[in-house]
Amino acid sequence: MPPATSAPVIRRTRDEAQSLSLRPAASSNARAVWREAFRAVRAETERRASPLSAEDQVIQSMPDASPTKWHRAHTTWFFEQFLLVPHLRGYRVFDARFAFLFNSYYVAAGPRHARPMRGNITRPDCAAIAAFRAHVDAAVERLLAEAADAELAEIVRVLEIGLHHEQQHQELLLTDILHAFAQNPIAPAYDAGWRAPAISSSSTSSDAFAPLPTGIHSVGFDGDGYCFDNEGPAHQIYLQPARIGRGLVTNGQWLEFMAEGGYAMPSLWLSDGWALREAEGLDAPGYWRRQDGARDGAWLTLTLAGLLPVDPDAPVTHVSYYEADAFARWAGKHLPTEAEWEVAARANLLDDAFGVVWQWTRSAYLPYPGYRAAEGALGEYNGKFMINQMVLRGSSHVTPAGHARASYRNFFHPPARWQFSGLRLVEYV
Repeated sequence: MPPATSAPVIRRTRDEAQSLSLRPAASSNARAVWREAFRAVRAETERRASPLSAEDQVIQSMPDASPTKWHRAHTTWFFEQFLLVPHLRGYRVFDARFAFLFNSYYVAAGPRHARPMRGNITRPDCAAIAAFRAHVDAAVERLLAEAADAELAEIVRVLEIGLHHEQQHQELLLTDILHAFAQNPIAPAYDAGWRAPAISSSSTSSDAFAPLPTGIHSVGFDGDGYCFDNEGPAHQIYLQPARIGRGLVTNGQWLEFMAEGGYAMPSLWLSDGWALREAEGLDAPGYWRRQDGARDGAWLTLTLAGLLPVDPDAPVTHVSYYEADAFARWAGKHLPTEAEWEVAARANLLDDAFGVVWQWTRSAYLPYPGYRAAEGALGEYNGKFMINQMVLRGSSHVTPAGHARASYRNFFHPPARWQFSGLRLVEYV
């Protein structure tokens, strides 16, 4: 295999991942490796969608979520729009109407259907979307096989963005369908065999804090392999003395917060958060519900396996930034900044940094010093969202492999809690 200048990690099955390291060079081996990477990512999307019926795939339970069918079509449109149309001579667009239906927010790529209305698109049906995916898949493989050597580097650049883009939608596919199932009184299961990952023992200890290395540190992506543009440029920051929680905040700790009236104390809450709590009657994390007939106040939570008892030793999940911030105040501590989190992760100070839950930080999602969005439609990928959102770090158990690195910046609005979002704490010396 050629030397690595780019290393996407492709999730092949639920429990197996393979790292693909290659140079986007004009060799048959490189073409074959990229073809296999493309096949693996596309197959994983279909594997995640396979337990869902046609009815499941069309539902949109809120404006911030999208139907499974839309995710499958949008990621396909991405390859058609940005890879095939510009680079494959004689390519025939599958259906010219799909560009309007399945564009998301790329203004430079043309008009688009309103996001809150995606669940109203019953046609094209799932069979048509499957045919669309097959049409585009065959064309991408033909492009990889037939492209001139001089064109291959640019083709691979766009292809790699598209692969990582589709992997992001693989995570959204599961978070969005879980939100939809949470609106159903019978609490359907996506996968009855699903189980949350085990966490480290220190994650159940409320006093396991590690000193952060103080002083000047470099944060942001600065190395080989793939990253999104919002992960750079790498730059220096200063950390003052502090200690960061090795473990994640658990359901047991959250139950203590609830028992002491944490949801009823306005002094713990930011003003916008308190207004949301009152408007929506929040009194527990997302997807928690009282067990029918239980006198002891037992809680259940809706998971991908359906309703399960709340495990006090498991990390709390599906909490908003407002809830995380209120909990930190109640605990007499703080949420870490994203720089504190990244430095701690690089120093191996964090248990369960990746693969369990995304972790809220108290950092606003803003551009790093010197950041400039790329020109063209693909420049709209991240930069234009750098306002009014908060950064989460790490990854969750539904995050595809390849999106777990110390510099990765996830971002959501403060009220969001349909994602697999939790927290850890920091205290200042």
